[in-house]
Amino acid sequence: MSQADLTDQSPAFQLKGSMLAVTVLELASNDIERLDEQLAAKVEQAPDFFNNTPLVLALDKLPESAREIDIAALVSLCRKHRLRTLALRASDPTHLEAAAVLDLPVLPPSGARERQVDLNSKIPAKPAEPVYRPTRVVTTPIRGGQQVYAQGGDLIVLAPVSPGAELLADGNIHVYGPLRGRALAGIKGDTTARIFCQQLAAEMVSIAGQYKVAEDLRRDPLWAEAVQISLSGDVLNITRL
Repeated sequence: MSQADLTDQSPAFQLKGSMLAVTVLELASNDIERLDEQLAAKVEQAPDFFNNTPLVLALDKLPESAREIDIAALVSLCRKHRLRTLALRASDPTHLEAAAVLDLPVLPPSGARERQVDLNSKIPAKPAEPVYRPTRVVTTPIRGGQQVYAQGGDLIVLAPVSPGAELLADGNIHVYGPLRGRALAGIKGDTTARIFCQQLAAEMVSIAGQYKVAEDLRRDPLWAEAVQISLSGDVLNITRL
């Protein structure tokens, strides 16, 4: 997948989707002011994508001359743009010390292959007028790295959803099999949307921007059970089907 062009100038960062079901913000510059401008422009293009997106800040690709960076200010900047920092990816001792002060987990430098996020093609444009679209039905397994989007309606999957796969719908999501990837319902702000699945084993579930990741889901007593997930206020409720 082609790299997203964030500005006409050389970008200060790259956005990459990882198999960990979080977005990786890979910095190539320590210019926080320029990063702020570029993120603001990108959020304006795709506000639903950036709504409470879980994030790993990757500092391991910074050039030697740009290693000095205010990580606390960087985390605050991400929060300003509705990006929720879960961890740092770093190896520089000063970065590790800053992570400890901020009580942020640290991931080692990654040699894993990551797919780059093309925001222009993957984030559907919001239609000028509401458009009715029928429910999208998928009968084949959704494999890792695949993304299926039901624009303007519900998504029904009659097969397993593998780790690394991603389901998106403006309405509800139904999975008649194991849900092991990511499921994001109501992505344009529909707080009444729900997620239904025959076996909850997801990397992440989200409704209208509120989300839970696998670490939270595994602690739920209904993990690996048939469930429905709904939103009450800003809290995701998981109940038995």
